Amino acid sequence: MGKPDKPIPYGRHWVDDEDIRAVVSVLKSDWLTQGAKVAEFEEALAAYCGSKYAVAVANGTAGLHLACLALGIGKGSGLVTTPNTFVASANCALYSGHVPYFADIAGETLNIDPDRVEALLKKPGTGGKIKAIIPVHFAGRPCDMKVLSDLADKYGQRLIEDGCHALGAGTKKRGGGIERVGSCRHSDMTVFSFHPVKHITTGEGGAVLTNDKRLYEKLCTLRSHGITKDKGRMSRDPGPWYYEMVDLGYNYRLTDLQCALGHSQLKRLDSFVERRRAIAAQYDAAFEGMEHVVTPAPEKGVFHSYHLYVLKVDFKELKTNRRKVMEGLAERGVRTQVHYIPVHLQPYYKKTFGYKAGDFPAAESYYDSALSIPMYPKMTKAEVSRVIRAVRECLTR
Repeated sequence: MGKPDKPIPYGRHWVDDEDIRAVVSVLKSDWLTQGAKVAEFEEALAAYCGSKYAVAVANGTAGLHLACLALGIGKGSGLVTTPNTFVASANCALYSGHVPYFADIAGETLNIDPDRVEALLKKPGTGGKIKAIIPVHFAGRPCDMKVLSDLADKYGQRLIEDGCHALGAGTKKRGGGIERVGSCRHSDMTVFSFHPVKHITTGEGGAVLTNDKRLYEKLCTLRSHGITKDKGRMSRDPGPWYYEMVDLGYNYRLTDLQCALGHSQLKRLDSFVERRRAIAAQYDAAFEGMEHVVTPAPEKGVFHSYHLYVLKVDFKELKTNRRKVMEGLAERGVRTQVHYIPVHLQPYYKKTFGYKAGDFPAAESYYDSALSIPMYPKMTKAEVSRVIRAVRECLTR
């Protein structure tokens, strides 16, 4: 009897010998943390995305937290985001003393709907409390940041892009090339995550990018206990040992070990994204025309980086349910996931803010149909074929 095929996860990292050598070189050096590798990674990341500054942090959630704090808006103010995201996109408002609000998604893009955002900003008694918008580039498909930026200008809002799914993504320029998520052309800051299933990994890790020097300096201070040794910011300077805590900060630093790995991975980011897009094209072709199944083909002008590949499946019309399908796929060695349970339906948000089913029907309808299938650049041709065959077997009546 032959050896069974190894299960295919929905996502995974790809670390090669060059990455390992980069980390080992730091292990043999004098600096494991707070050394030169942090700045090297930050500079390379900012250059890739087209922003002026990048601040490496412990994880994407820490980045969202610090971005909210760095805005300096009053506690109790509202921040609006999408219900179709991981809980961190909303929790960051709570961490920073703000109030999370939600605007429903557009059914085709699965991103926050600008029209719903505007309706919320115009709503009497609510709109005046909201001071910032946190759009999420879901699955690697960029939001229309120009439209959201215009809304922000119109209603006096700040903008933080949750780009944790979208490193390498962007919008296509008329003359060629890509305006990358992270350029911050239309926002105050962009936050990335480097979790192992993301486009590049540092193990755990994240970064906040910005073009605003004041925000950059604030982020740097907040990630390291609120401490500075900058003579220009200290009240006195009695000697070289001296430092001052000028703000209530956190230990959200990223180590040199992690930054060395991230810098090495960044050199292969374009090839990682190219492979993801090639797999997505194979999936599109394989599932096009399947009854009661919708693929996530992006609109014209969008450069999708496919952190996730999510099928929308009408399980009811197929006379089955998602659990049965996922179990059938698992039996065939294909691991799947659901992204995401709408945040407002989490028990904490229902209990604390009174949300209920039906409050955001587009996000809830999408959730009922969502099925994330394997998507990562190390997938082989044989593994892609296995996934296609298994999905077709489990979703064909």
